[in-house]
Amino acid sequence: MKLNNYFFEIHSNLPREGPGDNKSTRRAYRVLTDLPETPRFLDIGCGPGMQTIELAKISNAKITALDNHQPFLDELIKCAQAEGISEKIEAVKGDMTSLDFELKSFDAIWCEGAIFVVGFEKGLSEWSKFLVDGGYLAVSEMCWIDPNPPKEAKDYMAKVYPMAKTVKENLQIIKDRGYQIRGYFVLPESSWWENYYLPILSKLPGLKKKYQNNSEALATIAEEEEEIEMFRKYAKHYGYVFYVLQKE
Repeated sequence: MKLNNYFFEIHSNLPREGPGDNKSTRRAYRVLTDLPETPRFLDIGCGPGMQTIELAKISNAKITALDNHQPFLDELIKCAQAEGISEKIEAVKGDMTSLDFELKSFDAIWCEGAIFVVGFEKGLSEWSKFLVDGGYLAVSEMCWIDPNPPKEAKDYMAKVYPMAKTVKENLQIIKDRGYQIRGYFVLPESSWWENYYLPILSKLPGLKKKYQNNSEALATIAEEEEEIEMFRKYAKHYGYVFYVLQKE
């Protein structure tokens, strides 16, 4: 997917910038135990911050929410103010591939649907240094749920995310990177549709009309449509898995 201006127009004002839902966020959060009274959370690649807002509501955490797209952070700030929880959230514009925080400064790092930007293995390795000993890492990552998927699904994933591995392979990577596995689960298909794909689909007809003579815009729209159609056909074979890990 090309992250051009048309991509950001398609993805503006969405509830989420990837698969997920508040129920799944709460399910992952419940795995975290022995947190301090006021834990420090880092939400990497927060997007418009649906999960950030939910974490602020269900915890006593002070949350640093990081993203490199200012309009997403603006949406988060506006929502936090409306919810009356802005004092619990600090929105920071920054690059998740080059984090600049003190070592061992967070009790938990959260990343829903964004660790692919740096790579699953690299993210697990590099982010560990920002966690206190015994701190938590909660991430969702695209995986093969079916280790033997249909050819069309396999060919598509080879094009858009060739790094995708099976759940079993990722569990081994996690152990090799020095984490204990506290829990993991597959996000339900509804997590893709309700807050992400359906809002996108509602925007595409108007954008097609607006950019009917713009080949670059139409190509970006076509990529979105292909992604959605592939998931519609092969959701049983691949999806996001939420991993909750603890630094040893």
